Amino acid sequence: MPHDHPMTVDAMLKQEFWEALYQRDDRIWSGNVNVNLQTEVEGLKPGRALDLGCGEGGDAIWLARHGWTVDGADISTTALARAEAAGREAGVTVDWLHRDILSWRPEDAYDLVSAQYMHLPPALRRDVFTAAAAAIRPGGSLLVVGHSPKAMRQFDGQKPPEELFFEPEEITGYLGDAWQWLVETCETRGEGHHTDAVYRARRLEA
Repeated sequence: MPHDHPMTVDAMLKQEFWEALYQRDDRIWSGNVNVNLQTEVEGLKPGRALDLGCGEGGDAIWLARHGWTVDGADISTTALARAEAAGREAGVTVDWLHRDILSWRPEDAYDLVSAQYMHLPPALRRDVFTAAAAAIRPGGSLLVVGHSPKAMRQFDGQKPPEELFFEPEEITGYLGDAWQWLVETCETRGEGHHTDAVYRARRLEA
């Protein structure tokens, strides 16, 4: 994280923080798909997908390459501009959306909503993931991946606030009527500083 932007929860919730992060370097992320997304999505039938917090677009572009119709949403206009350029270079079409995900409630219905490493305080985590689940049509899937509390890694010499991390079981509480869902993945993967919570649930057909 930028050294002139302290890693506090309040700072990390503001657009200015993320613009400063992305503007610090020409590219922050690798551009490659997150491995847990690839693992969890490869067996799903492509449909319409929403990549929440899409950043520079690596996951959204991978989904588009594999037959999905994709919306990518992020708070950072710098990240979205890079994602749009990367999508053009890859020869895929993605609808890039500038949204404050903390307050946005998706208007459309999706066959997949993916939230990769979206670390929020508990109350906001509940609101965002509940809204994500509500946007999934019958037969569609919610995929949430984040760092487990077992993975208290440092970033630029700073340790993120522990409240931003979660265990996969927590996500079941955000589905609404749990009887309408089938939890297909709920586990931690990796070890040490690379321990991730991986959660995927499918909304049952009516």
